[in-house]
Amino acid sequence: MKKYIILAFILTMFSLQDAFAQSLEGYKDMNLKEEFTDNAFTFFSHAPILLSGDKTEHNAMTIGWGSLGNYLGYNRLTVSVYVAPARYTYEFMERYPRFTIMEFDDEEVASYMGSHSGRDGDKAAALGLHVAYTPSGTPYYTEAKTVIECEIITAFHQEEKDFRNDTPRKFYSRFDAGIHTVYIGPNFVAMKVYSTNFHRHTVFVTFVVVR
Repeated sequence: MKKYIILAFILTMFSLQDAFAQSLEGYKDMNLKEEFTDNAFTFFSHAPILLSGDKTEHNAMTIGWGSLGNYLGYNRLTVSVYVAPARYTYEFMERYPRFTIMEFDDEEVASYMGSHSGRDGDKAAALGLHVAYTPSGTPYYTEAKTVIECEIITAFHQEEKDFRNDTPRKFYSRFDAGIHTVYIGPNFVAMKVYSTNFHRHTVFVTFVVVR
């Protein structure tokens, strides 16, 4: 009986070591087409969080505008996000090549991030969020249930002359944060990393520049 108990204990220790090693160093490949099950038309209506910066500085905001699809080839999966120039995060998007988009179970995160500015204080600290970094050094919050990492391929700084009908003209006539810039990144590799608490996992989807 003791031999079985010792063997079970040894196997458990190996399992724990594997889990911790996986969370510290390893990512598992993720097939975006098969495993990413969110509806592309409603993903951004759930108010994900956009975070931009590096290990020295970063800022986050709630983002409601974006799209998932294709760009520069139909097998190149892409993400697009829209950021207005008056937003504090815009400065980071212009300065840093990568950003992350995150989903949270706690609705207070989106509510607070969308109603406070990083110019006035550390929003992550106020919410008790903890910053970590992807292998490429892009920040994300460990409390997020989903993390999508992006590296910008191109940015479109829209101007009024680009508008083709009155819909954007009417919108921006009453929007004082300025005309949004569109940031686009195609998918390069998709990975999963599992947390050491064994209760949830975080999905990393990396989008990188392809010119």
